[in-house]
Amino acid sequence: MTDTNMPLIELLQKHDEGDFLRAVTEAVLQTLMEHDVEGLIGAGRYERGDGRQTYRNGYRDRELKTRLGALNLRVPKLRQGTYFPGFLEPRRTSEKALVAVIQEAWIGGVSTRKVDDLVQAMGLSGISKSTVSKLCKDIDERVHDFLERPLAGDWPYLWLDATYLKVRQGGRIISVAAIIAVAVNTDGRREIIGLRIGPSEAETFWTDFLRSLKSRGLAGVKLVISDAHTGLKAAIARVFEATWQRCRVHWMRNALAHVPKGQHTVVAAAIRQAFTQPDQKSAIEVWRHVADQLRPRWPKLGALMDESEADVLAYMAFPAQHRTKLHSTNPLERLNKEVKRRADVVGIFPNEESIIRLIGAVLFEQNDDWQSQHRYMQVEAFALIDAAQIDPLLSLSTQAA
Repeated sequence: MTDTNMPLIELLQKHDEGDFLRAVTEAVLQTLMEHDVEGLIGAGRYERGDGRQTYRNGYRDRELKTRLGALNLRVPKLRQGTYFPGFLEPRRTSEKALVAVIQEAWIGGVSTRKVDDLVQAMGLSGISKSTVSKLCKDIDERVHDFLERPLAGDWPYLWLDATYLKVRQGGRIISVAAIIAVAVNTDGRREIIGLRIGPSEAETFWTDFLRSLKSRGLAGVKLVISDAHTGLKAAIARVFEATWQRCRVHWMRNALAHVPKGQHTVVAAAIRQAFTQPDQKSAIEVWRHVADQLRPRWPKLGALMDESEADVLAYMAFPAQHRTKLHSTNPLERLNKEVKRRADVVGIFPNEESIIRLIGAVLFEQNDDWQSQHRYMQVEAFALIDAAQIDPLLSLSTQAA
């Protein structure tokens, strides 16, 4: 076989410091390809032997973009068969999905200058519809299997949040909600368990989505955390025997809207006293005391605190070890930012299927990353969840469908 050693001293002599790392990377990757090809051929360059399977047939140039800059590689060609190195294999699932969405929008005649420029920058001009169709089919199958997978065991905590996206529908551009469901099981593992596109305010939409999660095996739900979407609270009561936690962060923004801007800091600090209490009983007492103090100056704020007390303080009935992650949808913020970052590249989606394709691929990869991390919640604390200790006034205890 050919000697594949690449003396670094020669590279140092040929390249200045700024190009050195790129040159070394190119040399190493080129060496790997040459070594792979020798294995496929069964013989080194100019080497004779009974084990030879085929012969070299020149090279084809290929550019690989990296953090070090564009690497200029020469991929070996074979007279019989093909060779393509693993590090040049097609992009990650979400990147492929992004490409597919852009291709679909472009070919469907709904491109903008932004999309067209991006397509050309990615080297996709002139791509055939059949190629797009094949790529989309592969992604759709993987995303579908992920989003429809069976759910086993108990999932005490469920977060629901909506990200709004623009899509073409019937010749118009409308805004739809991409609803993402995240849950934690009794092993302390966090997983993305669902995605659905639709109108965020419709109770029937929420009910159908939650029932689909339940039909896949979602069980043991004790607390659902979300923003105050119209119809969602009723849907939770209809499908699960669970408590609803209104996102504390969103609630605080609504509360401070009743107060002059110059008083926001003082009022917020007063309300937060309830959140620092050691148990639910103390939190309720402080909450009501603060509401009575604020009521004379801001009666609408006082009324809001009376009305939403149970919803904002619901998480206080659960184990203290879990509370920092239960009071709001903030644990989904980073996930939503990544979803929006990818969606902003597209701008206006050509259809709802393309939303599922791209967002589903992003969620698929994020879920894999979560599984390689430490447990999201302390396992021992799950034993402390006791439905009998939850205040009945805080529970949405209607009959689950």
